[in-house]
Amino acid sequence: MRYFVTLDPDPAAKPILVDVTELPSGDLDVKVDGRSVAVDFVPVGSALSVRVDGRMVDLTTEGTPPEMGAVASGTRAYVRVESERERVANAARKGGAGAGEKLLKSPMPGRVLKLLVTEGDEVEVGQPLLVVEAMKMENEVKSKAKGKVVAIHVAAGATVEGNAKLVTLS
Repeated sequence: MRYFVTLDPDPAAKPILVDVTELPSGDLDVKVDGRSVAVDFVPVGSALSVRVDGRMVDLTTEGTPPEMGAVASGTRAYVRVESERERVANAARKGGAGAGEKLLKSPMPGRVLKLLVTEGDEVEVGQPLLVVEAMKMENEVKSKAKGKVVAIHVAAGATVEGNAKLVTLS
C-alpha cells in the first residue's frame, strides 16, 4: 500500500511517499521515497516500539487519518497520512484542491488552552491559531490555508474530541 505522508502544515508541501508491503513471512518491505528502509515493530500497550534502520523509536499516535498527531520518542508532530485510495477519493470529493483546508479540526482529543486569533483576522499558512493541551503537552494548531477567520467553534477552556471543528476560514 502506498501512503503519502506530509510533515508540514503547508498544503503545497511535497508529501513523502511510503510504500509498505507485507511479505509472506509477516515481515514488512518498506520504501521511503524509493529507498529501502529496514523496519520492525512491536506493540507496547497503546504505543509501538519501532526499529527503523537499526534506530529504536517509541511511537504513539493521536487522532484519525488523514490528520494525526504523533509522538516519537518524546517529540510531537502533526502529520497528514493518506493512503493512495484515500487521496484519490478526497480529491474527487473536493472537486479540486483547497476546499477541505478551510475547516480546521482537532487532530486529537484535548482541552483548548488559548485562542491566538479572533474572527475577522487574516491568517497565513502555518500560522498558529490556537493551543490544545493533550497528554499534558501544549500543541499549536496551525492554519493549513491562507484566509480570513470567519468562525471560531470553540472557546478557551473547552474540551474537544478528535476531529472536532475548531476554526473556519474563508
